[in-house]
Amino acid sequence: MWRNYVTVGFRALGKSKSYAAINIGGLALGFAACLLILLYVRYESSYDGWLPDSGRIYQVQSTWHEPGQPVTRSQSSPYPVRESFPGGFPQIEALTVLDSGRTVTMRDGQAIFLDAATVDASFFDVFQLPFLHGSAARALPNTNSIVLTREEAVRQFGTADVLGRTMSLGAGEGKRDYAVSGVLEDLPKNSSLSLAVIFRRDPAQAPPPEYAGWGNMNQQHYVKLRPGADAAAINAALPAWEKRTIAPQVIDGRSSSQADILDLALVPIADVHLGPAQAGALSPGGDPRALATFLVVALLTLGMAVINFVNLTTARATQRAREIALRKVLGARRRQIVVQLLGEAVAMAAAAMLLALSVVELAAPWIGGRIGADLEVGYFGRGGVLLPAAALMLAAGLLGGLYPALFLSRFRPAQVLRANRSGAETPGSGRVRTALVLVQFAIAIGLIVCTSVIYSQTRHVETVDPGYRRDGLIQIDSAWRLAGDSNEYEAAHRELLKVPGVVGVGRTSIGVAATNKTILAVRAPGAPEGLSIGFYGIDADFLQTIEARLLAGRMLGDRYAGDRIVRSEEGDTDPGLATRGVNVVVNRHAATLLGHATPQAAIGKTIRVGIDGGDLVPSTIVGVVEDTRIRTARDAIEPLIYGYDPDRTYMVVVRYAGARPSDVMAGLNRVWRKFEPEIPFQGRFAEEIVAEVYAADRARGALFAAFSALAVVIACLGLYALAAFATERRTKEIGIRKVLGAKVRHIVRLLAWQFSKPVVLANLVAWPVAWWAMRDWLNGFDVRIALTPGPFVVAAAMALAIAIATVAGHALRVARLNPIHALRYE
Repeated sequence: MWRNYVTVGFRALGKSKSYAAINIGGLALGFAACLLILLYVRYESSYDGWLPDSGRIYQVQSTWHEPGQPVTRSQSSPYPVRESFPGGFPQIEALTVLDSGRTVTMRDGQAIFLDAATVDASFFDVFQLPFLHGSAARALPNTNSIVLTREEAVRQFGTADVLGRTMSLGAGEGKRDYAVSGVLEDLPKNSSLSLAVIFRRDPAQAPPPEYAGWGNMNQQHYVKLRPGADAAAINAALPAWEKRTIAPQVIDGRSSSQADILDLALVPIADVHLGPAQAGALSPGGDPRALATFLVVALLTLGMAVINFVNLTTARATQRAREIALRKVLGARRRQIVVQLLGEAVAMAAAAMLLALSVVELAAPWIGGRIGADLEVGYFGRGGVLLPAAALMLAAGLLGGLYPALFLSRFRPAQVLRANRSGAETPGSGRVRTALVLVQFAIAIGLIVCTSVIYSQTRHVETVDPGYRRDGLIQIDSAWRLAGDSNEYEAAHRELLKVPGVVGVGRTSIGVAATNKTILAVRAPGAPEGLSIGFYGIDADFLQTIEARLLAGRMLGDRYAGDRIVRSEEGDTDPGLATRGVNVVVNRHAATLLGHATPQAAIGKTIRVGIDGGDLVPSTIVGVVEDTRIRTARDAIEPLIYGYDPDRTYMVVVRYAGARPSDVMAGLNRVWRKFEPEIPFQGRFAEEIVAEVYAADRARGALFAAFSALAVVIACLGLYALAAFATERRTKEIGIRKVLGAKVRHIVRLLAWQFSKPVVLANLVAWPVAWWAMRDWLNGFDVRIALTPGPFVVAAAMALAIAIATVAGHALRVARLNPIHALRYE
């Protein structure tokens, strides 16, 4: 019996090779798209899960609720956590603090940056990282030792076996020789720890004074809990612990505590990458909403492929109605017929899955390279694709074959075998197929709409007015030594202005697309109690260099007494500043937040600002500038205070005009090497910085568009095969119509309209769903495009045009046939 089933199944496929190719090919595309998306979701969801005891490792994250500021969620936490946390919670087995940053080394005569971290002695108690050479017990015995990754060791020394060898790191007075005490295996890409060099913290060295307060956020804390410890219980006890531990401060005669605005929480390390807290991250975080969207696309694409499978299997099954009827006459039971047809469907699904796995093997490395993910195709073990692939294959085969099997097995032999009827004319499931085509194109139209909106929004956020002139602007990062030394900077400033094309140079503490921020306490008449506003340390040339738009008053400058924040050689503010006061410039949002109806109304008003977190300094507003967007388009515009504080700047910005960008960059590099030969030059165009910020969004958008196009292709494949079936079934009707005088265009219109109706109706289903989904997605942006009818109309027109073009080929071929061939059909 089974041999007969196999033989008949292969004969049926052999009679309709094109049908088999379309059916298997369409299902394979659906399988491949689904598996590729599942690989990406698995990769994004597996961050740090490879760490030993990852279920017991937690990151201490901070959430700040400061009046006048959006809620800030950070992966960093205050320095005092290191000393006070373990004593308050006996469930903690080990705690480590990690200061991330970069260090400098020379390679082939060139200064380069390395990702680095300074850790304490308990780091390897929390993170049991794999050692290639050395061991955790012997790593970092003192502050003169370092641990390298395999990649960095090979890059620096040409081999990974470098225990005991010396490496020179740092620049200027901070340059030192370090002995390599361990070499780590390269960490997987799905790691939130981005490290090349690990230093040992000096336990005897007191932290800088600015680290002592609970407002400093320059380090990350990780804890490993004891086996069986409950992190939820610790999180529940943290608010009371904060109240007991964080001492109140008296500022401007008022007592306040940072415990009122700070919430600490333990977050499983496996949840860090996709968590809401991304400020202070060691590596770029993921977007859980994007993952959810891709999962939906995977399900929709697979659903469309299965709908094709059902449609085509049902359509071709009616051609086998006489075969099934004869089987029933000869004694076959309904169960046997169902098993036969289900077996054929599962076999076709298996063939499609084999083809899909071949596509996945070829496409995964290319897609992974485009989106920066390691999409490894493993078949066995945890995360292997074999079980998901088998489940998808069985589900698709059973779903695709169940309806045709039940449909055909209930045919009555007498009705099918009547002499005046053919298998092609057997009553079928035309309405069901029409409904499935409608669902398919509703999905396709919805995906086209979403792709159009995502593309338009991505373009919009990159080109929206940032409040300053972005083109012709270069930012030089890592200029802390040059920018912070006024004497050296003045000499460099003169040299930079001599570079052909350079028309302006300024200094700043926060640059284009910044992720760091400084928040200061502010008191002002009529302003909310406990107000906090962002602070931007700049020099006299910064605002003019970026061409910020002045709305009222004036800019800051050396020629005005009281503009500059005076500091000692150690960097502390002048004690007399709290008495003398200082002048500041604010942005439009800050002026509004401070209670001023217009920018002009803010000029001359005095506010009190907690510069450096100390006493409130009287600060007179002398200028108001337009809001500038220094963060992503998802973040709201922040209220900002600009202070003339050149000794606390870390970046240099350069305005150029009338020269080739490459020539200007080369000239800046030459000047930089003259003043900072041991620090790598990091000049970047402002437009490139912004493009980098949205690179992940663009990559995800391109991937979404690719899978959406694939879904449309699958829909067209199904429509093409259904159109072929429909024209074959109506061959005699078309011949009679031609004999009675119908022209080719009339017949083409008749057949095209048959498949255009469900496509038109599909818009009624797709539009509301797409509108709701895109409205919700756009609400995640502070600046967003308007959701106009344009994308919906374009998607409808594209879907209709694709459907008509797909059907037209069959319609023309049949309409041009000689009627005599059609009427001799039987």
